[in-house]
Amino acid sequence: MKKSVHYIGLDVHKETIAVAIAPGNTAEVRHYGNVGGTLEALDKLIKKLSTQDVELRLVYEAGPCGYVIYRHLKQRGFHCQVVAPSLIPKKASDRVKTDARGEYLRICPDYLNSRSELEAAAAHIAGLIEGERV
Repeated sequence: MKKSVHYIGLDVHKETIAVAIAPGNTAEVRHYGNVGGTLEALDKLIKKLSTQDVELRLVYEAGPCGYVIYRHLKQRGFHCQVVAPSLIPKKASDRVKTDARGEYLRICPDYLNSRSELEAAAAHIAGLIEGERV
């Protein structure tokens, strides 16, 4: 039986980690929520998301929090990537930074296959973020 892949985007801060999920069998990217900034909180999240028929692939942006999460996840056998901020695609006019937008865009390079899919995802993300402000 082939496992489906779920892409998990993490926006890591000192006190919290914002989480987005992109199930591999749909084009949907959704904000999952925030968890505590500890490895224990991350383990609890992964335990909650893990099932026999799902492979989790996690990604987060390189930053001042270092590679502790990367090493922790790799040690437990999970696929994890750390992305350089300069390699995350974004429009020149898109300078607004929020947790939701950050976590979604970290998923996109791995998850989306074409420029048009990336632009459609960016429009969807912008709509979600506007909805959060209401």
